[in-house]
Amino acid sequence: MKTWLDAWPVFRQLTGPDPLGRGAAARSKATENVVSRTATADRVVQSVCPYCAVGCGQRIYVKDEQIVQIEGDPDSPISRGRLCPKGSASKQLVTSPTRVTTVKYRRPFGTEWEDLELDTAMHMIADRVLEARRRGWQDENDGKRVNRTMGLASLGGATLDNEENYLMKKLYSALGAIQIENQARI
Repeated sequence: MKTWLDAWPVFRQLTGPDPLGRGAAARSKATENVVSRTATADRVVQSVCPYCAVGCGQRIYVKDEQIVQIEGDPDSPISRGRLCPKGSASKQLVTSPTRVTTVKYRRPFGTEWEDLELDTAMHMIADRVLEARRRGWQDENDGKRVNRTMGLASLGGATLDNEENYLMKKLYSALGAIQIENQARI
């Protein structure tokens, strides 16, 4: 009878040093054997949530080069460890078996997508940027020297932070573009 009572959390709570049932009284033998995913991680990587422009801090727990958990970073001055429902589901975003991990390309007038090597895709993008810059280049406009291209524009997204926006502005300005915007209004 005593063994059965000792295994009952309510009895331990009422008779032991834990009257609120928040410590030893609430722990069972099964609980004692449970280890969190974060405790077994090889390393922790700090990151920023990829969803919106708020920039909530995340801690990414990695074991054997695989992500085992993503949680809010309590050291983040922005979110102080809290994440919204989308941010809390970041692990599913990066570990889903349905996530596309290759460059997909559909040729002009094509009906099917094909996989491209990353180097091939990057060369195609660079060639197209340079060609658009060349075709849209203006030395003068109404007799005034402008040195600009009307063939390129940039519209940044809400997930870009200040540093990324700064680098994009520098890149597109160096290319001669004047239409540089960001759709985030925070």
